Amino acid sequence: MAPPSASAAKAVPSTNPRMPPPASAEDGRTHIIIVGAGIIGVCTAYYLTRHPQFSSKTHKITIIESTRPASGASGKAGGLLALWAFPSQLVPLSFKLHEELAEQYNGADEWAYRRLQTVSLEGNLSKTARVSKKQPIDIGLPEDLDWVRSDIIESWSSLSGKDSTAQVHPYKFTMFMLRRAQESGAVNLVLGKVLKLNYSSKGNAVESVVYAPVGSSAESSSPESKASSDGQSSTLKGDKIVVTVGPWTSRLLPTCPVSGLRAHSITVTPSRPVSAYALFTELKVAKGKYISPEIYARKDEVYICGEGDNYVEIPDTTDDVEVLKERCEELVKYAGIVSEELQGGRITRRQACYLPVVDVPSTSGPLIGPTNSQNLYVASGHSCWGINNAPGTGKIMAEILLEGEAKSADVSSLDPRRYFVSGPLPGE
Repeated sequence: MAPPSASAAKAVPSTNPRMPPPASAEDGRTHIIIVGAGIIGVCTAYYLTRHPQFSSKTHKITIIESTRPASGASGKAGGLLALWAFPSQLVPLSFKLHEELAEQYNGADEWAYRRLQTVSLEGNLSKTARVSKKQPIDIGLPEDLDWVRSDIIESWSSLSGKDSTAQVHPYKFTMFMLRRAQESGAVNLVLGKVLKLNYSSKGNAVESVVYAPVGSSAESSSPESKASSDGQSSTLKGDKIVVTVGPWTSRLLPTCPVSGLRAHSITVTPSRPVSAYALFTELKVAKGKYISPEIYARKDEVYICGEGDNYVEIPDTTDDVEVLKERCEELVKYAGIVSEELQGGRITRRQACYLPVVDVPSTSGPLIGPTNSQNLYVASGHSCWGINNAPGTGKIMAEILLEGEAKSADVSSLDPRRYFVSGPLPGE
């Protein structure tokens, strides 16, 4: 992923990995540890700090992130919001919260929130078809969708309007929400890779996390964080621990049925501004061969993503995600055929990320709530709708953590305990 713009870069919350980790339960406050500073973890922290039962005098939150906030799908996804997304238990709440946040914080300017139209396009990009069409064919595309070549489109349909579809810039949204959470004075961001969870002697509760601080020997005078004998890892005690690491969830919870699906994408600055549309396509590129890129026009760029793959195992961190040049160049090629404005535009990013997928036939996920282990919670498996469902997930997780149950939506069917049993593995 290319470096964020200057305005985005200066907004990165400050954290010094060489500083002692934050205080734990020993200071009398309830210590909530959130593993992962993607959009789900960040929204959980934000809504915790806004909950009536939360106070910096009685609670402390530590977010532990292995690389940088929003370094995975939370910074590289499309950012589409839709009332027709899934799951239905969560979407209405989250879509409404997105709208409320945008109104409260001027989301249009801060993270490019806006409503948009969504259409489905079927077309033929094969060379034979393009040569045979001497002149553009009027198939009735919307007048303002003038940046799509009508001569390669065979049919189209409207999927949704501005009443049910919107978008955000994921990276900007995640970073903004993190800053707002930290303004409470109760949220501390620590850069470090969580290595494992420590269970109680009976194995029925999680008591702490073991992590390797970034750029630090982990030596600390803090009584709550005890450096290991090799000086390369630290143990941080917590009263409640929330795992929000998306496709990396099974690395910490091996029995959790969440895996990763790699998705490649590019961003293009078009040769001229284009209208606000999200395009779902099915395009014939050769006999018997079709591609289905999704094309989202943002305020100042166009985001294009391809189909997912699971050819490569999930790497250790987001920094290690392999980006296949040929997959990105394929997106560049076909985007240029679909639109002259994209063909004449400037490619600004070629990137890939992993989407967290729940591997259970009976549910599409996500998994939200407590596990079988005391003090351990999961919010993961949001698939391609993580940005869409993040505010709703964060609000519900705050209710579960502070009130013991979800109040804003019925997410009982998403309870992690329905799909896996947590606990230490034999020998741990």
